[in-house]
Amino acid sequence: MERIVQKIEECLPKRLQALTDRDAPFLVALDGRCAAGKTTLAARLQEETGCTVFHMDDFFLRPGQRVRERLDTPGGNVDHERFREEILVPLREGEEEISYRPYDCHTQELLPPVSAKPSRIVLVEGSYSCHPELWDFYGLHIFLTVDPKEQLRRIAARGGADSVRRFRERWIPLEESYFKAFQVRERCELCLEIPTNASH
Repeated sequence: MERIVQKIEECLPKRLQALTDRDAPFLVALDGRCAAGKTTLAARLQEETGCTVFHMDDFFLRPGQRVRERLDTPGGNVDHERFREEILVPLREGEEEISYRPYDCHTQELLPPVSAKPSRIVLVEGSYSCHPELWDFYGLHIFLTVDPKEQLRRIAARGGADSVRRFRERWIPLEESYFKAFQVRERCELCLEIPTNASH
């Protein structure tokens, strides 16, 4: 993890120097495979750089949005429309405070509004953060991957055999369909692999 944090921190200054709009923050997307350590890495980067972090998990589809046509669309498993309008557009326009309602996957309801004041660097972490509808908002795109066996080991450690079954049958295929359809890994400027048994 230390090596990965270092690579990202080395890349940021060059990207920041290329900015032409000094009023808007510099946006970084951290996409990649589930259980690769995106949330953990985002927390480390926040600690190291002071960046503001937004989570794609807060924008998964609500029950009424999960129609077959939507789920059959690559990358359709996230409410990228709401994320774009509530987070990315205000950031691009230089809003000093961002307010939104996170979605709670456990209660399947929107939580009360929360607000965040964006720092100079804003990191968006989570699967589908590099969706084509969101791609152009970012100045840097990062893809985090993990060996499939290590991925399943991590999922099992989180939630046991039932969790592994759900991910293998549903969530991993949805992610892989999205990665393939939009060549997400190939298009990202940085592609980083978490070593087996690395701290998660």
